[in-house]
This record gives sequence, C-alpha cells and structure tokens, in this order.
Amino acid sequence: MSLKGKTIFMSGGSRGIGLAIALRAAKDGANVAIGAKTAEPHPKLEGTIYTAAEAIEKAGGKALPLLCDIRFEEQVDEAVAKTVEAFGGIDICVNNASAISLTNTQMTDMKRYDLMNNINTRGTFLVSKKCIPHLLKSDNPHILTLSPPLDMNPRWFAPHVAYSIAKYGMSLCTLGMAAEFKAAGIAVNSLWPFTAIDTAAIRNVIGDGEMARQSRTPEIMADAAFAILTRHSKECSGNFFIDEEVLRAEGMTDFTKYAPHAKGPLVPDFFVPDEVVERLPTEVMKVW
Repeated sequence: MSLKGKTIFMSGGSRGIGLAIALRAAKDGANVAIGAKTAEPHPKLEGTIYTAAEAIEKAGGKALPLLCDIRFEEQVDEAVAKTVEAFGGIDICVNNASAISLTNTQMTDMKRYDLMNNINTRGTFLVSKKCIPHLLKSDNPHILTLSPPLDMNPRWFAPHVAYSIAKYGMSLCTLGMAAEFKAAGIAVNSLWPFTAIDTAAIRNVIGDGEMARQSRTPEIMADAAFAILTRHSKECSGNFFIDEEVLRAEGMTDFTKYAPHAKGPLVPDFFVPDEVVERLPTEVMKVW
C-alpha cells in the first residue's frame, strides 16, 4: 500500500522524529500538514514549520505549514479546516507533539505539569477528536500516537511522575479509541522507540552529545511509522508498537544504519517493558 496522495495531519513535526516521519511519507508522495507553534528559529532548536514544509516539498510531497498551538481548541479547529480545504480530507492523524520535564514531584511546578498534560494527553485527545470526522471518510484511516506501551512498572513513574502521567495519558487515548472506533475501521496505534533517539531532547534535556552518539537516528521511527501507516486499518489497531519490532516483522535484520556512530550497547528508551528487552537481540545498556 502506498501513501501517495494520502493526507497526514501531524501535531508538531518541525524537527526530530515528527519531521522524519513526514519526510518518509513525502517520499511516497503524501500531503503533510504540519500543525506546530514554531514559526521563528530558536537559538538551540533547529527547524520551523516553514523549513519543515520546504523539506517535505523537496522530498516529493506536498506541505501545508500551519501555526497551531494544540492546547487551544479553536486553533486546532482552524488547522484541521485548512488541511481539509487544501487537500480535500484527512487520511492519517499523527500525534507527535509532546512536552517533557524529567523532574520529581517536589521539583515540578504546576505550570510545567499543566504544560505537559495539556500538550501530551489533552492535545492527543483534541487533535484525534477533530480529525476523526474526516478519517471516517477515508478508505484507510489511521491515528498514530508517539507514546509508550502501558507498562505499569513503578520505576517508570517514581523519578518523574508528572511526565509519565502525561505520556501514559497519550497511550490511554490509543487504548480507548482503538476499541471505540474499531467498528468504524479507524486504526488507532501507538509507536515507541526501543532505544533513545538522537533528537534535541536527547542533546539538550535528557543527555548530551555522547548519549546522542549511542542513540539511533529518527529515521528508524520514520520507517516503522511508514510500515504501520501502509497496513490495512481494519487489520491493524490497538497496538503499542516498538520501532525495531515493527521493522523486524517487515524482514529487516541489520539496524546499524540507524546508529552510525555507536560503539557498544545503545541507550534504551524510557518505558520499554523488560520482556521487550529480553526478546530483542539488540544490546542495550543497563540504565533503568
């Protein structure tokens, strides 16, 4: 199945994993609407909605940059309406936008708590809700959310409970909406990386350049997302996919291209269940 002519509405996407997913879809000839709030260059973060749109067009797709803060319903309404006006509908919703603060309970101020939950959980619910009326008209509708498996191990909550609540809230949207819209044929899935991904968050928030070198590139998530989004929606829903497992199911065995500078074990991502670590052959550090 191809994404040629399919329309993707993506929250965030001006850089990192979201942009990589957009570029992979663009190579197939997809239309991509980028709904994000980065209109001006940031001194520490590369990319705006306009540079993302330019890259999407160069990759072979059609782009629509939309200034949109998904915390505000009226802005999401307007962005979705502009997408439908430009491309005639929406086939795929990608919930990529996310905020992070790895702080414990006492160190998390309520402004930061609200930001994470309003963007992550509420934003995922809101963007999905607004796209669903248009997805119902598609012949292969998908919602893909970048959120983790629902592993209730306390170690994923104790160090940063506020962030974990916000990310798991995104996954609860997948769990509930997959069942709610099963009869309608809308595929609702989550995708999460097995290892850390070399993004601005890794370099500036979680770790540094050395951690980035022991991480994989965003392209592994892009290739995994493409594999999911080209499956038949009625046969692929309610899953909490791990990127490497998706690609192994597609026949891939060599993953070295995604970590060109790595030496030794890779850094595992948060929230990956122990059973996933045990069944995958890729060696990761003992971090969590």
